[in-house]
Amino acid sequence: MSNLELGLWSFPALLFLIFLRIPIALAMLVTGLIGTYLIMGSPAPILSRLKGETYSTFSSYSLSIIPLFLLMGQFASLGGMSQSLFNAANSWLGHRKGGVAMSAIGACAGFGAICGSSLATAATMAQVALPELKRYGYSGALATGTLAAGGTLGILIPPSVVLVIYAILAEQNIAKLFVAAFIPGILAAIGYMIAIAIYVRLYPDSAGSSERQPYAQRFRALFDVWPVLLVFIAVVGGIYTGWFTPTEAAAVGAAGTGLIAWVSGGLTRRTLIDSILMTASATAMIFFIVFGAAFYNSFLALSQMPVAAATFITSQGFEPMMVLIGILFFYVVLGCFMDSLSMILLTIPIFFPIVSALDFGLGPEEFALWFGILVLIVVEVGLITPPVGMNLFVINSMDRSTPIMQTYKGVMPFVMSDMFRTIILLAFPVITLFLVRVLY
Repeated sequence: MSNLELGLWSFPALLFLIFLRIPIALAMLVTGLIGTYLIMGSPAPILSRLKGETYSTFSSYSLSIIPLFLLMGQFASLGGMSQSLFNAANSWLGHRKGGVAMSAIGACAGFGAICGSSLATAATMAQVALPELKRYGYSGALATGTLAAGGTLGILIPPSVVLVIYAILAEQNIAKLFVAAFIPGILAAIGYMIAIAIYVRLYPDSAGSSERQPYAQRFRALFDVWPVLLVFIAVVGGIYTGWFTPTEAAAVGAAGTGLIAWVSGGLTRRTLIDSILMTASATAMIFFIVFGAAFYNSFLALSQMPVAAATFITSQGFEPMMVLIGILFFYVVLGCFMDSLSMILLTIPIFFPIVSALDFGLGPEEFALWFGILVLIVVEVGLITPPVGMNLFVINSMDRSTPIMQTYKGVMPFVMSDMFRTIILLAFPVITLFLVRVLY
């Protein structure tokens, strides 16, 4: 069997290991080890590669952003920011039909701006919003579907852990990617609110409304979210204006949210230790996936499969847009079985050289930014696509009274909203690149 054939057969072998419920990081590592051995013919180069790959992967300064953003999310939860965000949104929108669900979306968008993790955003906001949605008569389908979809805003609205990983893999500027993600993130939140408005008109019995709040109380609730605004301005604003590098901004954000949580009384010695342990656990899981993917992708490079795939695609004369649509559709399908980070780590080293060789009428950097945001959006769809959307199971596990099939039903309007938004951003790259062109 040739090296190229080994590379091609490795992907179905990897999926088979995943279907056997072997952790994705271990599956990629094992596949990479076996493939490398078959190409090299000796274990000695593998041991040397293990040493070199470990150092080259984890010596990346940019990876230090990940634990800092995760810690910032932990401190934000302790500081009561999720509750204040939901209260503020609910005071302005809750009296409308479907308004409490819209408030949950708005709160998810706000929390995503200081968290960077989809699962953390979904789980945190569910603790706050799910009881309120049930109290005002929202169906289990709409309540769980809303929170599962709202959680995806955690990886789209900057800062985003997945965007950091993409920037490292594609060798792009993290700050510019954060800028490019801002407008699509806002469009996602607006699209979800429109989906809720349509849903509650089609199914009037699925939602209630809270009482209208006086304006004095609304502005008081709005004032209570100043810590969130302060952290967002310090982190994202600091990156955009060049005050901080992304890593420095993550450190400032973690310190700032920690200080706010301490002042509010949520951060104690015990909760500090718990936060650090949870951050360390999540970071170790992510880094193990990064390591497994690095070794698997190193094997693919040895097999020459990515280069051969890029050469084949470009030589066939396919329309660039059709190739891109095919890749995005593949991400949607793959998202039914894998988590977002694993998809990015596994596929970007394969797909990015292919699409970079095609002509989309954009410069190399602008295309990389646009492609990254499109991939992030369809990966986000995978988080809420049955049967294995991660957010669906996180939210459904927090509401045992709602069958998983009802959660699947409730999330479909949001999947349709995501699809519509993807088509718009695919057809008009200027929407994604507008702020980048203005600021840079």
